[in-house]
Order: sequence, then C-alpha cells, then structure tokens
Amino acid sequence: MLRSVTIIGAGLGGLVLARVLHLHGIRATVYEADASPTSRPQGGMLDIHAHDGQVALEAACLTEAFRALILEGRQAFRLLSPDGTVLLDHPDDGTGTRPEVQRGELRQLLLDSLPPDTVRWNRKVNHVISLGEGRHEVHFTDGGSVQTDLLVGADGAWSKVRPLVTEAVPTYTGTGCIETYLFESDTRHPATAQAVGSGAMSAPAPGSAIMAHRERGDTLHAYVILNRPQAWFADIDVSDAQAAAARIKDEFRNWAPAITALITDSDTTPVVRLFHALPVDHQWTRVPGVTLIGDAAHVTAPNGEGANLAMLDGAELGLALARNPDNLEYALAEFERAMFERGAKSAADGVGFYEMLASDNPAGGFIALFEQDEAAS
Repeated sequence: MLRSVTIIGAGLGGLVLARVLHLHGIRATVYEADASPTSRPQGGMLDIHAHDGQVALEAACLTEAFRALILEGRQAFRLLSPDGTVLLDHPDDGTGTRPEVQRGELRQLLLDSLPPDTVRWNRKVNHVISLGEGRHEVHFTDGGSVQTDLLVGADGAWSKVRPLVTEAVPTYTGTGCIETYLFESDTRHPATAQAVGSGAMSAPAPGSAIMAHRERGDTLHAYVILNRPQAWFADIDVSDAQAAAARIKDEFRNWAPAITALITDSDTTPVVRLFHALPVDHQWTRVPGVTLIGDAAHVTAPNGEGANLAMLDGAELGLALARNPDNLEYALAEFERAMFERGAKSAADGVGFYEMLASDNPAGGFIALFEQDEAAS
C-alpha cells in the first residue's frame, strides 16, 4: 500500500501530479526550494497544446479554470526578416489549438487547487539517500529530513533526485538566450510594439534570432537567442545594463531598430540563460521507489514542449498510481515506458529546431514548420 508520496519541486509538473493524486484520494507532499509562490518571477507565456498540456489539465479537472486564463489573440504569429520585412503574418482567428497563458497564473491555478498544506515552501534539497526496499530519505539544507515510500523528482534540469537513477547530467547545447522586457510598449515603444504585433514574433538569421511575445497588457517579453560559446555569455556584465545591451546589440548590426530596441530599450536588466540538455534518448533502468518527471527526466533546449510535457508526465504518473495503488513498481514501470518514448521524440524535434536555426535559411525553415503545424491542426 502506498503510504507516502514525496514530490520534489512545485513547478507545473509536480503540481499537476499532486492535483491528480489528490483527486484520487492519494495524499502527496510537495517540497519546494522557493521561499513562497511569489519569491521569484515564473517566466513568460506558455502555449498549452491540445495533445499534452490540455490533456493533463483535463485529468486534473481544471479545464474550465484554465480557459479563464487564456489571453485571447496571443496565438497570432509574425515572422520578420532582420531588416523588418514581414515574411509571415498569421492572425489569431480563434481556431488554434495552442492557447496562450501566463506561466505564473497557471502555476497559481494549480496551487489553489490543492489542500493548503500540500506544498512546503523554503525546503531546499541538499541530498537524497536510499534506505533500501524502495524507500528513500530526503535531506534538506535546513537540517530537516523526510522518509518516503515514493520519491518523485520534479526539480528541473539540475535535479537532486536524478542521481538515484542515472549518472547523466545536462550539457551545454551551444546556444544561449538573453531575456529582456519592454513595459507599456504601445505608448513607450510603439514601433517595436507594432513590429511584434498582437502575439508572437520571430526574426531569425543564421545562428541567431530575436523573438518576442506580447504578455498580459502591453508588456513585450523578448528572447535573444545566439549560438555562442559559454565564455561569450560569461563576458556579458549584467551589472551594467547599458553596457550589456550594447554588447548584445553588437551581434545584430544593421538589423531594424524596431527589432533591436527589444535589446537596447529594455526596462529590465538583461537575464542570461544557457541552454542545457540531457541525451536525446535518455532513460534509466527501473529503480524501486523513485522516478522523475519533466526537466528532471528529459531536459532539452526550449522548444515549446517543456511545460506541456512536464504537465503530461505529472498527470500520467498520477493516473498510473491511481490505477495501481497496491502495485507501485508496476505503475512506475508503466509510466516510465511511455514517458521515455514521448521525451525522446520531443528532444529529437528540439534538436531539429536548433539545427534549422543554425542553417543558411532559418526563415524558410520557420515557414515550413508553420505550414506543417497548420496542416496538422
């Protein structure tokens, strides 16, 4: 009998798992390193896909609440050349299958759906040890510890739980990203707001791209993507926002000012993020009493699938446990077989996306991908 379930990480995947287990009468406790739900920004927009993220929310009985969070019009997509020429302009006509929501709002929806004492905040994991017979003990940096029948690592790319099942660690992919924000863009940055449009905008060139999304209100969230060595990103001095912006903009000489203003006019200090990934076919031999979901299991460079896969992992694991409450190992093996397959497919697709970005004609690749998605929808 499953007596205790411990989930490490209160991201979307871990919270969906806790919610599905709660609906089926299985209590779980989530331990999160963040001090509170609002202690750090939760990221930007997410497009929630019909075939995975929305399936997970349906399993969590949160479809109607999710629909209330959707930002209408944000599925619009524009593709620009570096000189600002519009290569593709697709409006949001309401028929798309990937509605957009704010990540932080979706996370709060999941938190609100759980009993108040489910998530234990400010509990950062130091290490985990095996006690034998499928039980584990989690040690926290505050000196506390907890023992559990089932341990689920939902703690992201640098998971503290992963070493229990595999020696694999994420490696740098050769690509990094700088994030910036423009607030009140319609009035303070009208040319850039017009270039981005009402939803998402991508302006790719071989080995680089400037992408942006219109978030709630008239906030523009930009992602400047570059294929560069780690040392190049390390040289960006984010303590000097103006110098950092100049350093980044220098990589986009002769680009349209309305696009590069996403770098130079940022209302926030640029944030540098390096993309890391596990091997495309990453999996492990079944280890009693422990498993991984989301980025802990199959982190890749961002490809639009990470949050959706994490939520589906959480839902599928919860349902497997609910179907087999007296046969934990059977449930875990069933879950992992399916999770390995979908994780490998997503990772391979992501590798293809970044190969396209590095090609001589990334704009043509974007158009082909868009047409492919339109034909499939």
